[in-house]
Formats: sequence, structure tokens, C-alpha cells
Amino acid sequence: MKKTIYVADDESNIRNLVQTFLEREGYDVKTFPDGESLLKYFLSLPSDLVILDIMMPGRDGFFICSDIRKISNVPIIMLTARDSDADYISGLSLGSDDYFTKPFSPIKLVMKVKAIFRRIDAENDPNIDNEDNHKFEDISILPKIKSAQCDGVDLGLTPNEYALLTYLILNQDRAVSRTELLDKIWGYETEVETRVADDTVKRLRKKLSKSRVIIKTVWGFGFRLKSASDTDDQDDQDESEATSVS
Repeated sequence: MKKTIYVADDESNIRNLVQTFLEREGYDVKTFPDGESLLKYFLSLPSDLVILDIMMPGRDGFFICSDIRKISNVPIIMLTARDSDADYISGLSLGSDDYFTKPFSPIKLVMKVKAIFRRIDAENDPNIDNEDNHKFEDISILPKIKSAQCDGVDLGLTPNEYALLTYLILNQDRAVSRTELLDKIWGYETEVETRVADDTVKRLRKKLSKSRVIIKTVWGFGFRLKSASDTDDQDDQDESEATSVS
């Protein structure tokens, strides 16, 4: 079956451009001039992916993203004409999967959509054992319900946070490079995706603050999981935070 994609943007030229490129790849695309109309339609007939502009008439894309996240883990890509860290972090914190600043490359947007669907298809592949739970210290990954728990309490992770933590737990015996995370979780490497990976790690660290699990920075390389009881080395500060101080 064709994957369905809903696109909300108040600029008709953007809607038409995105629709044209996605339909060329075989997707079924429906566009909306504002987020409210997309949300209303989504409530009656959910799509496989949502693309939301932030600045639209009525409630902005952040509010629509938040409302969708209350009922669905559908992948969400945000579009915006504003390139600020506050907007970027807000979108990711609300559970969006990626963030594109206008003007953007429609080809890269298509690549991102394909990467997201590849990840979802891999997670749902019947030939891959997704039934077994995975543990590291007090963290449990429950693939069947796409949940991560700390001592039995749900951590409330976004889809990307869940995917990243799961990947780190599955590879707990080694350090994982940023490049590998970007390839396996976000699909391809750009400057934006590098920020996505680092910001996702920052937010995961906050949600793991009461856990015995620590995400350590391997300087100039990536990340690895460690136990809080492992005091062999000093806690690392997040590399992006450390290098941002002038």
C-alpha cells in the first residue's frame, strides 16, 4: 500500500512543491492550508507521516505537533522560515522527527522521508526479532509497545529518543559514532542532523537523570552507555556544550 503523507503550510507554492516531489516517489500526499484542518482530518483518518509548517494561520505548528503527539507516534517533520535554536529545540522536544529551515532542498526532504520510512519498516520487519525486551542496568526497552522504562516507570520518550536509546543499549559494549547514529536513526548526515543527534542526547540525559544509566561523550567521536557505578573515569561534559563556551 502507498504511504500517506499530510502536509500543512500556508504557502501554496511550498505545498505544491512538496507534494510534487513526494508524489514522484510514489507517496499519496494530501495538503492543507493550516494546521487545524490537517489535525481535524488526521483525527478521522491518520496518515503515515506529517509535515508541518510552524508559522500558519490559527494555532502554529508547535501546538498541532503537540496535539498529534498526544494520540499518535506518527513521524512529524517541521518546516519553518525561522532559524533559531529556540524553535529548533522546541520542535524536537515536542516530538518532531526533524526540522527543515526554509528555503530547503525538496530532494533532501524526500531523502529524509525515505529514511524515516526505512527505519519504521525495519522496526516492523517480521524477520527481525522485535519481541525480546532489552535491558541495561535499570532501563528496559519494550519493543512490542515502543516503550522505555526506568524501574518499571515509563520515561515518556519521543520516537527519536526511543530509537537512539534503543540503539545505544543494543550496542552497549562499544562506543557509537555520531555518523553511525545519524545513518541508522536519521538517515543521512547534514549540519542539521548533527544538531539533532546532540540535542537528542541532551534531552535523553535529562530524562535519565534518576537512572543508573549515563550517556557518556566520547570526545570527537560519539557516545556510549555507562553505569553510574562505573567510576573509572570522570563524567564527561557534553561536547557541544563545552565547545560552545568562548
